[in-house]
Amino acid sequence: MGLLILVTVFAIGLVVGIPVAITLGLSSLCYLLVTGIPVVVMPQKMYAGMDVFVLLSIPGFILAGNLMNRGGITERIIRFANALVGWIRGGLGLTNVGASMLFGGITGTAVADAASIGGVMIPGMKKAGYPADFSAAITAASSTVGPIIPPSVPMIIVGALSGISVGKMFLAGAIPGILLGMAMMITTYVIARRRNFPKQEWQGVGEIGRSFAGAFWALAMTALILYGLLSGVATPTETAIIASVYAMFIGLVVYRELPFREIPKIIVDSAVAASGILVLVGFANVFGWILVSERIPQAIAAAVLSFTENKFIIILIINILLLIVGMFMETIAALIILFVPLLTLATSVGIDPLHFATFAVLNLMIGLTTPPLGVCLFVCAGIARLPLTPVIIAILPFIATNIIVLLMVSYFPPLATWLPSVLIP
Repeated sequence: MGLLILVTVFAIGLVVGIPVAITLGLSSLCYLLVTGIPVVVMPQKMYAGMDVFVLLSIPGFILAGNLMNRGGITERIIRFANALVGWIRGGLGLTNVGASMLFGGITGTAVADAASIGGVMIPGMKKAGYPADFSAAITAASSTVGPIIPPSVPMIIVGALSGISVGKMFLAGAIPGILLGMAMMITTYVIARRRNFPKQEWQGVGEIGRSFAGAFWALAMTALILYGLLSGVATPTETAIIASVYAMFIGLVVYRELPFREIPKIIVDSAVAASGILVLVGFANVFGWILVSERIPQAIAAAVLSFTENKFIIILIINILLLIVGMFMETIAALIILFVPLLTLATSVGIDPLHFATFAVLNLMIGLTTPPLGVCLFVCAGIARLPLTPVIIAILPFIATNIIVLLMVSYFPPLATWLPSVLIP
């Protein structure tokens, strides 16, 4: 009865549009009341879920991204990407993807990418003659690269859940993230050729050099983060704080576009965003504890293994499940609830945990652009001032492309495991 109440309240909450964090907490509370478990368990489990040192890096990375974004990074990265590929047919679409690859390596969140890049690129593409639906679709699709290329907030969550090194998680996402970006660039070029999208004049090698010089200090943040993690000089949390200090210095002293008076507001906004994530982590940990106490992970593994023990079929089943879940549930909540049960299933058939974690995160990132609840779709449709339907139609080729990359990463483990094995023995 308790499990039935848990699932029913959770499903109703999602259907009526209650925020996922509140839905998780409410359904967990109803379970405790029905089963007679003391309610004091709830704050205990919430605190246990949030009391993980590596999670302290999340506020730091969010703050660093906000400081760099307000400090003039977005325009500089777009200018550099445009100098590289803007002269190709559909060049602004290619610039959009390239900027997301570079910008995502700093913020680590897809929604921040979609809002920041989209706020500049979508109006610019529309003004240059690109269809509004395509402009919104390519922005939403490319924003999913951010949480794959390091640093990545979902990768930090996975590291906290599984005990896998966050440094290894970051590196595991590097090659898949680049593949994802290149695949979307190819798709953009093919569509641009067929629909005769505009292109810009070649701006010369000099502009590439000037734009790179302008974006250098922003791009160097990714190198700083990776050096801190790979060298062992700093933990992920310490690296995030160093990145925040660096971002503040670059915005105040180097770019001089970050007003000192705005820093307190940026800190407060970052704290609010981070607290929302951590509250979600806390409620989801209670929900996950209930599932574990009901032996749901073992039941899922037993059910699937009774059907097949073929590793390749199980990978396909996991991907289909996560794609469906990603259509309806926020990424971090889905990770906290489903990651451990599915990791149990994956390791039982010999799938490397690092490999599984990588394609699981990649899968749920695609969910951010899939209807009905793809958050990035709503953000970009709002910026483009379009209803959701034309954006959904325009993004379908990119979703198909992303799924192809997902299958490549899922069935060829070295794409995820090779780089961490080389750089972190």
